[in-house]
Amino acid sequence: MCSLFRPVHATSSDSWWVHGPMFLPASSLSPGRVSTSSMSFRCSSNHGDRDRDGDGNGLSPIWDNLSESLSVKVAKVEGKPLNVPLIAPFTIASSRLDGVNNVGIRVELDDGSVGWGEAPILPFVTAEDQPLALQMTGQAAQFLQTIPSKSLGELLQQINFLLPGHAFASVRAGVEMAVVDAVAHSVGLPLWQIFGSASDSITTDITAQLLSLNTLTNQYDLIPIVCPTEAAELAFKYAQLGFQTLKLKVGKDLNRDIGVLKAIRNSHPTCSFILDANEGYTASEAIEVLKQLHDMGVIPILFEQPVARDDWDGLGHVSKVAREVYGVSVAADESCRSVFDAQKIVQESLADVINIKLAKVGLLGALEIIKLTRKAGLVLMIGGMVETRLAMGFSAHLAAGLGCFRFIDLDTPLLLSQDPVIGGYQVSGPVYRFTNAGGHGGFLDWKENDQVCRNDFQALPYIATLCMKATFSQRLRRCLSVKVSFSHSSFLLAS
Repeated sequence: MCSLFRPVHATSSDSWWVHGPMFLPASSLSPGRVSTSSMSFRCSSNHGDRDRDGDGNGLSPIWDNLSESLSVKVAKVEGKPLNVPLIAPFTIASSRLDGVNNVGIRVELDDGSVGWGEAPILPFVTAEDQPLALQMTGQAAQFLQTIPSKSLGELLQQINFLLPGHAFASVRAGVEMAVVDAVAHSVGLPLWQIFGSASDSITTDITAQLLSLNTLTNQYDLIPIVCPTEAAELAFKYAQLGFQTLKLKVGKDLNRDIGVLKAIRNSHPTCSFILDANEGYTASEAIEVLKQLHDMGVIPILFEQPVARDDWDGLGHVSKVAREVYGVSVAADESCRSVFDAQKIVQESLADVINIKLAKVGLLGALEIIKLTRKAGLVLMIGGMVETRLAMGFSAHLAAGLGCFRFIDLDTPLLLSQDPVIGGYQVSGPVYRFTNAGGHGGFLDWKENDQVCRNDFQALPYIATLCMKATFSQRLRRCLSVKVSFSHSSFLLAS
């Protein structure tokens, strides 16, 4: 039994009692009121008890105890299309997304507790498309609804056997999210506490991209910044909103990338920035970018996935030069799609940072990679695909609870023109705060039809309309002056 959960007969102000499916404040119980034979344990709030060195079973004693000791019976699993428009198409070096076509997943336990997950679909990045994700969710439902009660850990292992490898990683992650969220509701704890209680909030970076008119299609694309003037204005606005770390999509045009980075540094001299090439450079091009930036006195805090995911030699070479010559850390993102990949990166010193995304490796895979990365002394980053606040909220709770991620990149819900999620975390600029009582706190309007019913909020479509009709400078000012705060399906709009 994990040291954090131990039989006791006395109460204290910093303790919680676990009794059956419920967590109760210790102050509400008297000594001897709960029998140790009915599996009652004390959960100390002392963070010093948490496993920080990677030894033992896992990363959080509460998580370990629930995994080993909590019996879970799944009563119902459902998956439905989760289709949400983007403000404008989203483009990276390897793919373009015109709208989110993810899968929402709902899990109900036999005690009535309900959890929510999401399987993100990103062409050329995730292996599944939406029809396959729906099909595999259906197969998972048939299996999970018929098996007997199992410990949480055993149940998650069964999900991994049923949906193995990178081929089904996104669906696996969505089902795992929903199961764990349901369990968190059953025991009455928010996910950030289950994952370690390091913090009840996180601070994210922001991906600096703009709406730009495509003269060939006469449509607006959400693409990387295309000129230094736009970059400077955008950086200034993000600074006003409180964002101190900007993430820049690069990798298509080396000269343009250099000009944009210089303009951002001049406009927002105190900001930190991350370069994300999404496999867009060769090794020599990536090193040339670092050289030119160094000559200008501009040093990124991170260079993410500079080369193709299978170019292990190139990744290792860029990482070595970046670290030893320019003092820049390199992150493996697309190159890390399994525990095996992470082991290779660690053993061969191919990168300084590993980017964790649940849709790449699932929850159990992510926890395993987190453990080995920390044990090896590498740095951790957490990110996501283009997701709603369901998947993003789960990842944010994980990051907050563990408290071990130096880089947090969880901003993609800001790209959506609608917010389908009710409840969930609260947004204040770059800060996400968790005030919910159980799970990640978000859920969907689950109607009896084939598609999730969306909350057609007025704020975000309003942003898109302004961007389409106004001049560039007007578009930019209006977009960035709109502050949206989500709390229990309501929002505040101020301009």
